[in-house]
Amino acid sequence: MVRSEDSLDTIDAEAVPEVVVQRLPLYVRVLSHFASAGIEVISSEQLGAHLQMTPAQIRKDLSYFGRFGKQGRGYDVGSLAMRLRSILGLDTQWNAGLIGVGRLGRAVVAYPGFQPEGFRIVAAFDADERLVGHEVGSMRVQKLAELEQTVRERDIKIGIVTVPATHAQDVINELVRAGIKAILNYAPIAPVVPPDVRVQGVDPVLALQSMTFYLKN
Repeated sequence: MVRSEDSLDTIDAEAVPEVVVQRLPLYVRVLSHFASAGIEVISSEQLGAHLQMTPAQIRKDLSYFGRFGKQGRGYDVGSLAMRLRSILGLDTQWNAGLIGVGRLGRAVVAYPGFQPEGFRIVAAFDADERLVGHEVGSMRVQKLAELEQTVRERDIKIGIVTVPATHAQDVINELVRAGIKAILNYAPIAPVVPPDVRVQGVDPVLALQSMTFYLKN
């Protein structure tokens, strides 16, 4: 089922290509930029110019989720942004738990960009007993053994992994056992997870390595 102009039907996530889902937050970001500039209507050509995409691709992406805009008029910026945020689940708050409170983990906790977008880190864990009980942000670092209970008590839906690569798979296994279905992984590994668990990797080294291809050639 897809969401039409006047419908709240559930979207069939399996029918939407992953690359399309990954582009939706970019649409939201650009639309928010236009809204803050006081622009109320935008064409697919204007969106394409900002996203370096063809208007046809934008229209095809949006067609997975229903009917948007009117022929010859374009898209209502505020309405489209609101509906895409709803499709992405950004109209609610998502609680996250972070595992690994070393330098990277502390930097992630301190990052101010999560909460305005509806993501709140509500718990932090570490296997190092020397760190347990210390404060990070406004949280007390907990033992990894407390993960499953804390996930239930604080309604944690997202796990953030900021541990060394040698420990990452074990930590991800613990998150899966605790019922977590969405994991943001900063460790440079390709973890093995069940089919119903989504893992998004963040690896700046891979990004740099892909850019050097273009520098060399």
